[in-house]
Amino acid sequence: MQMVWWCILALAAFSFGLLAAAGVFTVLSAVGLIPRFAGKTHSAKEIWLYENMVMLGTIVGCIFSVFDRYLQIGAWLEQTWPGLDRLWEALGQGFLGVSGLFYGMFVGCLALAIAEMLDSIPIFTRRISFRHGLGCVVLAMAAGKFCGSLFYFWQELHMVMK
Repeated sequence: MQMVWWCILALAAFSFGLLAAAGVFTVLSAVGLIPRFAGKTHSAKEIWLYENMVMLGTIVGCIFSVFDRYLQIGAWLEQTWPGLDRLWEALGQGFLGVSGLFYGMFVGCLALAIAEMLDSIPIFTRRISFRHGLGCVVLAMAAGKFCGSLFYFWQELHMVMK
């Protein structure tokens, strides 16, 4: 019986992960961020590369955030070559600085693109004749996020993950 619950939990976790990933990619495609980058840099012929790099970055980010316990490269290097800790720390600080710069540029561009997209939501709702109930949909999504965060902290899942 316990195996059935583990399978249900694994299926639900996998489904929710797919749903979250689909949401990320939907937002990126809805705001047209990648074609905008390609247009600004005059490199539209490399659009497939841009899209693949966004997907690869999302997948690698998920792997590093979920399996961080098993990806401690610095601890492994410190045990293997004890004298490399200063070099490894300097490389890590440099990587954090460069990646932080790129993360900031991406988030800034995404925020501007979402702000521009918000102008299109009323037009979209009129086109699909979704006049009544939009407030209920937004309220239901907010209530779901609220209940999920209450459950997360009530079950102390933030303590389990570390």
